Amino acid sequence: MDGILWQSHLPGLPQPKRGKVRDVYDLGSELLLVATDRLSAYDHVLQPGIPGKGKILNQLSNFWFERLAGRIPNHLLATEPEDFPAVLAPHRELLRGRAVVVRKAQVIPFECVARGFLAGSGFREYRVSGRICGIELPPGLERASRLPEPIFTPATKAETGHDENVGFATLEAALGPERAATLRDLTLDLYRFGASHAAAQDLILADTKFEFGTGDDGRLLLIDEVMTPDSSRYWDVKLWSPGTEPASFDKQFVRNWLDASGWDKESPPPVLPQDVVQGTRDRYLEAFRRITGREPVL
Repeated sequence: MDGILWQSHLPGLPQPKRGKVRDVYDLGSELLLVATDRLSAYDHVLQPGIPGKGKILNQLSNFWFERLAGRIPNHLLATEPEDFPAVLAPHRELLRGRAVVVRKAQVIPFECVARGFLAGSGFREYRVSGRICGIELPPGLERASRLPEPIFTPATKAETGHDENVGFATLEAALGPERAATLRDLTLDLYRFGASHAAAQDLILADTKFEFGTGDDGRLLLIDEVMTPDSSRYWDVKLWSPGTEPASFDKQFVRNWLDASGWDKESPPPVLPQDVVQGTRDRYLEAFRRITGREPVL
């Protein structure tokens, strides 16, 4: 399967900082974010990449950024290569659909997670303690149960290793009560907006994470990616049944394969077979089509 951009190489620009899935170029007063086709799970980058994944997720984020702009400003400066700085002109076709130019921001070092359903690390924590991030939940909930109301469960942002769920008090201690409360209320508002839109397309937005930063003027900005299948769980509402593994349009398909493979999650991960690569691509495409009502530019 061809058409995978594993890493970007842009002669004439400084070497990028390569994250798990993005290449970040410092343009001076701005940043160029290039969404590659790398896929990560359990804090490992998997081989091979997923063809077109970077374009799908970049364009989906831009869709959400546009629709959320009335609720919070974001870091986007340009999404089309024709509007990028002149130094990027030689690379327009490579960057088309998979890159954005953004303003620099002071990143708030917490992931702001909203959960409307019980899944993932939240479900594991609930089974042990009946709580998530210190929030008491009703007894007897099953995997994929709808929560009585959406909850805010922040997590640390780890440069390496795994992010860790923390209680709201940890956020207050680090950021101050006012900023912590603002992030909580904003996270839940954005989640409810996204969940309502997804529901109209027969999708459940089970949970999602947002990242925020502050601009030079101190203004709060929505940054990174927004409500993509990499940062969220999307389920098919018609196949959802509490107590069972939901039919998902996100990375859970890959996680399930990795879990079944016997991999210890510490050693180098196994290479993804082509049916898992294709299945992941198909799920990301389906999520994009349902959420936006259109096809991505691939």
